[in-house]
Amino acid sequence: METALDLERDEVLARVKLLNDRAVIEARGLYYRALNEKLRELVEDGVKIVELRNVNGQRYLGTGITDKDAQIYIYGTPGNDLAVFMDGPRIEVFGNAQDAVANTMNSGKVIIHGHAGDVLGYGMRGGRLYVQGNVGYRVGIHMKAYDSHIPVIIAGGTAGDFFGEYMAGGILVLLGLDRKPKDKIVGGWVGTGIHGGVIYIRGEVEANQLGKEVGVADKIPDKEMEELTTLLKDYCQEFELDIDEILKQPFLKLFPFSTRPYGKLYAY
Repeated sequence: METALDLERDEVLARVKLLNDRAVIEARGLYYRALNEKLRELVEDGVKIVELRNVNGQRYLGTGITDKDAQIYIYGTPGNDLAVFMDGPRIEVFGNAQDAVANTMNSGKVIIHGHAGDVLGYGMRGGRLYVQGNVGYRVGIHMKAYDSHIPVIIAGGTAGDFFGEYMAGGILVLLGLDRKPKDKIVGGWVGTGIHGGVIYIRGEVEANQLGKEVGVADKIPDKEMEELTTLLKDYCQEFELDIDEILKQPFLKLFPFSTRPYGKLYAY
């Protein structure tokens, strides 16, 4: 006897169009599990480019996919945990994204042509996440780095509270593009609990917006600025922005005072 999921799989098959190494899936109304299974199956079968059309809240798209040559193009609004545990592919979203994009992502690249929600890059361990617009709360929480695996998040707009909370490694960049003069580029408690990594903010941040563990530098060393500029050039290429315009405004560098900011709370 066929289950509801079996019926969904049959419906997915009817909605898949194949052309050489490209597949197009009409995702309107499809259950997220069936859509994800078909997406993984296509990539495992060697399809290098998959387009998902009319996505509307389906979760976990791209979960655990490891083919570094795979490209996934999403038209619509994917649900939570886009690219969770992903290790290699490129995902491009033509629309907004919800919460927890790049959750514990190992490698790959996620490009969002719109805004994104809260808790982006939770525990992110590598790869790049580029958001063209605004992002929500707790972006970059628990990001970490190891050896040459350095996760990067760049957001083009503004961010909510707890940007870079408990950050242990990686690079967070906030550009504040197209914001109104009275709008703050970031909320409060920036970098609370940070003990690794670095945050670059293009604009002013008041001292009372920062976590007590955060150091501030308004002068970035030349070598470090070269590395940041390389990342920004890549970001600008994805969104067809002018790197020279972005670099006209100076960046603040935020960094951790200590690698164990709460050590005395738990050990003596």
